[in-house]
Amino acid sequence: MSTRLRNKKQPDEPPRPLPLPEGITSDYVDCTPSCGLKFHVLKAGEPGKPLVLFCHGFPELAFSWRKILPKVAEAGYYCVAPDQRGYGRTLGWERHQYFPNVELGDYTMTNLVRDLVCLVYGLGYTSVHSIIGHDFGAVGSAMAALMRPDMFRSTIQMSHPHHPPPLPPDPAAPKKINIQHELSYLQPPRSHYKWHNAGGSAASDWENPPQGIEKFLRGYFHVKSADWDRNDPRPLKSWSAKELAVMPEYYIMRDLKSMAETVMSLMNGEDFSKTERWLSKQDLQVYCDDWTRNGYQGALNWYRAQTETTPQSARDMYLCAGRKIEVPCVFISGKKDWGTYQQPGALESYTDPNCVKESCFRGVKLLEGAGHWVQQEQPEVVIREILAFFDTL
Repeated sequence: MSTRLRNKKQPDEPPRPLPLPEGITSDYVDCTPSCGLKFHVLKAGEPGKPLVLFCHGFPELAFSWRKILPKVAEAGYYCVAPDQRGYGRTLGWERHQYFPNVELGDYTMTNLVRDLVCLVYGLGYTSVHSIIGHDFGAVGSAMAALMRPDMFRSTIQMSHPHHPPPLPPDPAAPKKINIQHELSYLQPPRSHYKWHNAGGSAASDWENPPQGIEKFLRGYFHVKSADWDRNDPRPLKSWSAKELAVMPEYYIMRDLKSMAETVMSLMNGEDFSKTERWLSKQDLQVYCDDWTRNGYQGALNWYRAQTETTPQSARDMYLCAGRKIEVPCVFISGKKDWGTYQQPGALESYTDPNCVKESCFRGVKLLEGAGHWVQQEQPEVVIREILAFFDTL
């Protein structure tokens, strides 16, 4: 387990200005008295218009919404995308942490939703027209709407479907499958990426890729996109090692291989320039700079606090046991995104009246020409789907 300080840059080194499209401004919202964070946000539109929050995933940033914010703002909304706790230019979370010293309570879902509530008040609002989340941000967007439907009046998940919060365990029920244990018996042995990212060596692995950070991140974005020809997602029958093993190795990894080594192997023979049509060299550099400056441990704490191996996660989510989403919602993803199916049965949860109020679900939208990074790969179609959903509210 690596617990050493890994980054050579100092956390207070000033970041470079962001290459933002016209119509977007970079700003800070000071919420230190409430949640301890000074949020870095990207904004588009006029304050006072209906507020729309955009929540990024891993390893992304508020910058990931750069193609979406101006067009949604033009339709009459005030659009705000924060760098979330552990990410980017937001201040107030501890950078360059030692793995065992992290206060994981800061990264449980109730606290992450609390961060969003504080941001809403910090922006001068008491309600949100819609909260939109991608990847891990989709988890936060769903849970914000589930926990505070009075504040978050509608919600969109992208690339990571919502599923019901866990129920407190029944002592008489069969013991849950230890998926990591099952995967370790495959030949070759495999490991689930979420548990890998929650491990003690993950931050060091992400920060010290043998191919260099630019090539690593370019490759990671590439293999999870529609530009990687081997992405052929489909529903999985069960939460079992045999079923999960059909997913690409960036999800179900070869045991003892780091994510960087996994990506290096998958990118063998690939054209690294293919993804430049939707992620330019200049834009990729934003990610490289922020991860080099901050390190990954803060962001990886989201995995640590949400995996089943973490007691804080289960205790935290029992607060929401039996609750369902009772505001309008829709799911958007790329047709080439395995994220839609990575948790068997999750996508079907939207039509379960115990998970989402029946009258609230507005459908599943799977977009051509997109993989996991749907809002970057096909921004025009995503904008159209967002505004079409808003028209139903």
